[in-house]
Amino acid sequence: MHYRSPWMTEELDVFRDQFRKFLAKDLAPQAESWRKQKIVDRSAWRALGAMGALLPSVPENYGGLGASIAYDAAVFSDIESIVPELNNGVTVSSGIVAHYILKYGSEEQKRRWLPGMARGELIGAIAMTEPGTGSDLQSVRTSARREGDRYIINGQKTFITNGQTADLIIVVARTGGAGAKGLSLIVLETAGAQGFRPGRRLEKIGQHAGDTSELFFEDVPVPCENLLGTEEGQGFVQLMQQLPWERLIIAIGAVAAMERAIELTVDYTKERKAFGKPLLDFQNTAFTLAERRTEAMIARVFVDFCIERMIAGDLDAVTASMAKWWCSEKQVETIDECLQLHGGYGYMEEYPISRMYVDARVQKIYGGANEIMKLLISRSL
Repeated sequence: MHYRSPWMTEELDVFRDQFRKFLAKDLAPQAESWRKQKIVDRSAWRALGAMGALLPSVPENYGGLGASIAYDAAVFSDIESIVPELNNGVTVSSGIVAHYILKYGSEEQKRRWLPGMARGELIGAIAMTEPGTGSDLQSVRTSARREGDRYIINGQKTFITNGQTADLIIVVARTGGAGAKGLSLIVLETAGAQGFRPGRRLEKIGQHAGDTSELFFEDVPVPCENLLGTEEGQGFVQLMQQLPWERLIIAIGAVAAMERAIELTVDYTKERKAFGKPLLDFQNTAFTLAERRTEAMIARVFVDFCIERMIAGDLDAVTASMAKWWCSEKQVETIDECLQLHGGYGYMEEYPISRMYVDARVQKIYGGANEIMKLLISRSL
């Protein structure tokens, strides 16, 4: 059966056809060098920008395509399928940071930052996590003290995607008292920023092309006009409003990864022989892949439902948490089973399945650990 996502359109078909060819021909050959240098070249960002793939759902007057959020979903899915090395950086900058600026930014902020992001000239990061604060955002300690017409930021962040390369960093900082009401989002422009420095590039077990860093802020001055929103103390609410989309993005990548893993494994088990016949002819192989293909289809249909809700503007936090939790769990399980079916070759780095295995694991952690997802879901019961 050929399944087509209900949010697909003919216009999007044309865009995706060109985009997939571009990814396979122009960017996929560079992926190995990005993994070795542990960072994606800025030329790749500019190439994505030239394709219109970076901020497709941002209005045209801010440099985007003015398309629906379906375009973002398609871009993230295709990147995960063809050049997964790009996925984390692009989803954070284009999927998350740009949408914070679009939703909460002033007219002046949107005109100043979004066109450069759309062209791939400005890369965005969002600095939430701190050494002692992960999913518990209310405990953020980084401070932004107001002095005249500027904030003075002090603190440190860790596990920040695009931390080394970011030109714009949305800093979650405390402008008021303890708890959720004291948080604000302030955009730091990193060029020439005094007192700001990225720390070491963190060594991860997977996602080696992803630039993940510690960030240090020592009396960093930022103009008050870089506050996102009309007043201080809106940060926690802004974060909560955007998290369903962030969690859906993780689920979109998870489904694309599941589908890719199954496809690679079907191809491998058709070619690889044991005891004189292809591995796929053994019942264990065939049944395992039948189960995983079924689960990938269930995940695809569920994520498509969530994308439709997102397009309509009514994706709720609980449904998004379900998608993030279940799809990332299934991604890890599926890739593990697929690696097993590759035998010893599955453990070798030259086979994509081995990289997918280590890359998948963090999906259950970032964007809110899966235990937090279950907590959020259980509160709605």
